[in-house]
Amino acid sequence: MLDSREGGFPLTTTRKGGFAGSALRRRPQLSDEVAAHVRGLIMSGGVRPGDYVRLDETAAELGVSVTPVREALLTLRGEGLVELVPHRGYVVAPLSRSDIHDLFWLQGQIAERLATRATAAVTPEVLREMREARDELARAVAESDAARVEHLEFSFHRQLNRLANANKLSWFLLNAVRYTPAHLYSSDPTWGEAAVASHDRLIAALESGDAEEAAAVTREHFADGADRLLTHLETIGIWD
Repeated sequence: MLDSREGGFPLTTTRKGGFAGSALRRRPQLSDEVAAHVRGLIMSGGVRPGDYVRLDETAAELGVSVTPVREALLTLRGEGLVELVPHRGYVVAPLSRSDIHDLFWLQGQIAERLATRATAAVTPEVLREMREARDELARAVAESDAARVEHLEFSFHRQLNRLANANKLSWFLLNAVRYTPAHLYSSDPTWGEAAVASHDRLIAALESGDAEEAAAVTREHFADGADRLLTHLETIGIWD
């Protein structure tokens, strides 16, 4: 669930609409990385509905020109995450509890289908690789290595999705997961421990050929993700 391959900007912000981040290397997909950064801020409550995202300020603090920031905000406007206020700029759009539930419901539905398909195609070699990934994840969680937790979580589920041999579904899941603020989970040791336990159950279900159990574990994994994000947003008063 965690990793949506969103680039490497630290997900921090000022509360005036600007962003605190390291300088970025210019690459062809730079606007996508800026969009991913701002998307993560919005979904984690780093910037809130009604906050303005200033072009010049954002560009300066991320170390990029205004052009990729403008392109990124156009992308996010198309996704409904920001709105353009005439003569004033871009403002973060409303984000409701239902939006969070809907996003995780969609992710869970696709992932559940992939897990069911993967169960019928699992091999001893893949199970071995998944156990190795699970063990590495457990070590990363124990060491509080958030970056590695994100990477290993992504790797584990990528193995499962490849096994399902459903490229279109995997593509849709990847695009849906980009709305998940991965850093919020990878930095939470309780989530990490729950993820390791979930991986254990999923591996056991795959090994026994129990597609129904594999689907149930996957469904619970995404429901837990939604609950944790909602709790976080409630705690920081996003809807106050």
